[in-house]
Amino acid sequence: MIEDIIITMLWSISPFGEAKVGIPIGLKSGTNPYIIFVAAFVANVLVFPVMIFFLDHVNRYLLRWHFYKKGALFVAKKAKKGAKDKIQKYGFWGLMLFVMIPVPGTGVYAGTIATYLFNIERKKAFAANTIGIFFSSVIVWFATMATLKAIE
Repeated sequence: MIEDIIITMLWSISPFGEAKVGIPIGLKSGTNPYIIFVAAFVANVLVFPVMIFFLDHVNRYLLRWHFYKKGALFVAKKAKKGAKDKIQKYGFWGLMLFVMIPVPGTGVYAGTIATYLFNIERKKAFAANTIGIFFSSVIVWFATMATLKAIE
């Protein structure tokens, strides 16, 4: 059980899946579905402060190297393109909706990068990201639970 929770949390903090992947993997393991939800949600929420710290401190240092700067600019352009209209037009609600949609390219990583790029107030951005993660996790949790029940 502990191993399944740890795996769920690791997938939920991973930029390759977030809770969108952590929840289905955890639920498939047969562990208590409520514990899986909480573990995935909490792990995914923790990404925001870690990413903000990285962007504020480590990123500035690494931008000195050309190969890193080139990759960082590529990611920044993609995040700006995907989130710009929603966030500029709707602000807090736009950021929340952007993070909430459980599809690839949205989520807390993109939401945090958008927060950094658009210089959004951190407390509001954290709240928008957290609410977005919650609703995204609920959508994925219910969809996965329904799918697992249909398969049985």
